[in-house]
Amino acid sequence: MDFFSFFKKKNTPPSGTVAKDRLKLVLVHDRVNCSSQVLEMLKTDIIKVISNYMEIDEEELDIQITQTESDDKSGTVPVLYANIPIKSMRKVNQD
Repeated sequence: MDFFSFFKKKNTPPSGTVAKDRLKLVLVHDRVNCSSQVLEMLKTDIIKVISNYMEIDEEELDIQITQTESDDKSGTVPVLYANIPIKSMRKVNQD
């Protein structure tokens, strides 16, 4: 192992790429009229519901609104993306 490799930058994207991705996210939120407060409320509600059935890792939770190609290939449409790491399932009483 090279001693100086410890001090080199890890695989971090250039700041221009990060800024571009953030701008895209802001534009998508703007187009679907979803403020950051609404997204946080949505995230809180999703956590509440899913937590009834499973234990999740809230620190690694990733919920965002992005865009994807429409089914008929006529343009892009907003999409709610949720990556929710599951720690374990909860026992649910099925009456």
